[in-house]
Amino acid sequence: MDNRNDHEKLLAKLENELKQLQIKYEQYFAGVEKREPVKDRELIGRLLRKMATRHITQTDVRFRFQNLATRFHSYNGYWERVLRLMDEGRYHRGGTPPPSAPSAATAPKGSPVDTIYDNLVKAHTDCGLAGKPPEKGQVEKFLASQRQKIREKFGDKQVDFFVVTENGRPKIKARAKKGG
Repeated sequence: MDNRNDHEKLLAKLENELKQLQIKYEQYFAGVEKREPVKDRELIGRLLRKMATRHITQTDVRFRFQNLATRFHSYNGYWERVLRLMDEGRYHRGGTPPPSAPSAATAPKGSPVDTIYDNLVKAHTDCGLAGKPPEKGQVEKFLASQRQKIREKFGDKQVDFFVVTENGRPKIKARAKKGG
């Protein structure tokens, strides 16, 4: 039978290992480390799987384990995303792309996408939100996917998109045109 002390020792080891792995990845992304810490990442994954097979009766210890596992999976997703960006040549150390990087705007000026994007940026600024608003390419992809979902659900109706502010945040809403 596993007891509380065994679980707590393993959790403490996992927390420490995860913190060290996080530091190693940040160093790798910054260019300080030359190799990705894959073995350390696999070790933590194995330890988490080992811990998941144990029956933990204490709710506080189980909660701590689940929190740790969730944090590891969140970091994993982040690391995978940054690694993919590095492979594609779109990751820039320090987080900001060089000024010569083109924006992903493909819609012609004056198009409905252009209008919605401008309204979204204005609403983002008016709400005083921190960070950058989404890029035009992201908005264009979102509108295309929403248009497709609406078409699948309601047929070939014409759809209008517009920007509203709800709970202090800008949102894009859709409305089917009447008679179209």
